[in-house]
Amino acid sequence: MRRGRLQKAGIVASATTKVATPKEATPGLSDEQHEQLVALTKDADSVELKLTVPAEDQRSTIAALGMDPLDAQIRQVFFFDTPDLTLDKNGVVVRGRRVQDKGDDSVVKLRPVVPSELPGRVRKSPGFAVEVDAMPGGFVCSGTLKQALKPTAVKSVVSGKKSVRKLFSKEQRAFFAEHAPEGVELDDLSLLGPLFVLKLKYSPKGFARKLVAELWFYPDDQRILELSTKCAPTEAFQVAAEARAYLTEKGVSLEGEQQTKTRTALEYFARQLAVESNGESEHSTA
Repeated sequence: MRRGRLQKAGIVASATTKVATPKEATPGLSDEQHEQLVALTKDADSVELKLTVPAEDQRSTIAALGMDPLDAQIRQVFFFDTPDLTLDKNGVVVRGRRVQDKGDDSVVKLRPVVPSELPGRVRKSPGFAVEVDAMPGGFVCSGTLKQALKPTAVKSVVSGKKSVRKLFSKEQRAFFAEHAPEGVELDDLSLLGPLFVLKLKYSPKGFARKLVAELWFYPDDQRILELSTKCAPTEAFQVAAEARAYLTEKGVSLEGEQQTKTRTALEYFARQLAVESNGESEHSTA
């Protein structure tokens, strides 16, 4: 009876698939964290399972998973925040992105969020999505309001031809105003970027789902390789167990320190702004 309900819910892939419990799929979390994760996935629109690969293991991982870099899509990412990262400290992320052979897009994101506490009008918006990002040892739930843009939109803003607010729709601007700290306006934000990203989405042999690999290049020569796969909330724990088994079989380490792509970028460019600001101050007093 219980197995039948799980199959109906989409948690069991087949009659021969072992059902993964939350603890089996997400080792390293406390009982309280497991309860929180289960509650969040129930109210989310999707779950993205993520793993960042240590720098010393990146080349071997790319080879083991059969990735072809020539199949990757080039992306250019820009963040917007104050020099002291006021938005980041308050759980707000503002981003513009250019995508090879596609249009640009803009995002206003909140994290963490509790899905059940979000206003109904926000949840009903076609451009809004709630997603749980789960990685070894942790997870976070975010709410993202996204807008598709013309291919030249982001370039016009970062080149100074248009103001930052022009990247965002009326709905996004209202969403930002509702959650940003008082006194922080879109047009007052500093440009943090660009970052170049290679994104590869493919179906590796031996894994029944699409796998996404993103390689982020930072100006200080640091690189972050993130592997991910997205699934419905009802599938999350089963897919997590299957992904762990597949990556372990391929020799991919699951024990490395997990890095956040956005946080790493924000902190790097904030340091650069501080250096530039100090240089200008010293020059002005000389």
